[in-house]
Amino acid sequence: MDERAIGLLEVYGLVSALMAADAGCKAANVTLEPFDKNKPANAETLTVPLLVTVKFRGSVEDVTAAVEAGIKMAESMSGVVQSHVIPRPTQDTLKMMKICAFDVD
Repeated sequence: MDERAIGLLEVYGLVSALMAADAGCKAANVTLEPFDKNKPANAETLTVPLLVTVKFRGSVEDVTAAVEAGIKMAESMSGVVQSHVIPRPTQDTLKMMKICAFDVD
């Protein structure tokens, strides 16, 4: 069983997501899972109409540090929607981590 924690960081825009991911990986010993994207129902009212979720994996401490560094970076750019750290994800949660809308046209 994979007991690494999951860190989720949802931000506005792909560039912000890439910068947040880079900051998180530099701040802690984490790996990245494939990003995911979402176009919210109110996209036309947003400055950046695309939400991107950065997914970190590692120890709880490292994932927490990566998410915090990612938040700091994303807040200096387009902003953060939400974030969360899951210390011991279930097998069903791990299956959901593989979903990636970037693979869908």
